[in-house]
Amino acid sequence: MSDIRIRRDHQLGLQRARKVAWKWAEHAEKKLDMTCTVIEGDTSDKVEFKRSGASGTLIVTGDHFDMEVKLGFLFKAFASQVEAEASKQLDAALAKEAARKA
Repeated sequence: MSDIRIRRDHQLGLQRARKVAWKWAEHAEKKLDMTCTVIEGDTSDKVEFKRSGASGTLIVTGDHFDMEVKLGFLFKAFASQVEAEASKQLDAALAKEAARKA
C-alpha cells in the first residue's frame, strides 16, 4: 500500500506527457538524489524512482499521471509535506507544458 497517491488528469497526449515525465525524472535525480528508470510502453510509460527512505512509480498516459510513493519509517512523519511538494512539482510541470500549447 502506498503512503502517497497523486493523480492528475491532462490533455497533453502521450508524447508531450512523456516530456513532462522525463523532465520530472531529471529533476528528481538532480535535486532529490533519486534513481529513476523510465520504462516506455505503447500506451503508457512507467517511471520507477527510489532513494533512501522513499520509492515509487509515476504512470504516464495520454490523459493522466498517477504517482504512488512508499515512504520509509523516518519519512512517514513528513508524508503531508512530501505529498504537497510532489503535487506542487507535478502541477508546475503540467502547467508549463500546457502553456506551450496555448
